[in-house]
Amino acid sequence: MKPFLTHNSIIFSKFQTMENSLRSCFTVAFMVLLLSAGQLQQTEAQSRCDSVQLSWCLQSIVSNMPPSQDCCRRLRGQQACLCRETRDPTFGGYLRHPGARRVATACGVTFPRCN
Repeated sequence: MKPFLTHNSIIFSKFQTMENSLRSCFTVAFMVLLLSAGQLQQTEAQSRCDSVQLSWCLQSIVSNMPPSQDCCRRLRGQQACLCRETRDPTFGGYLRHPGARRVATACGVTFPRCN
């Protein structure tokens, strides 16, 4: 024999189900927010690394010319990216050129030792 359900027990049961659904929804939304914040930080860091900025220094790297102020400013802006950029197929060869360290020194940029 089935137990007799009162109107209040049905409402309470529906309220618990709705509360659990909302809790799950908020949990999922919070996780999505955390993941998107991490992706945003990663995207911002990647957007600062722009190997094209190093093109301002190419003439100084391959010749004996002193670097321009624009070259030095852009090289300082890319300093955190230099190891990654040495592996770039377009500009990596220039950054491995001995002139790259000379230009970095002239600009006051510490050229990192990359693995």
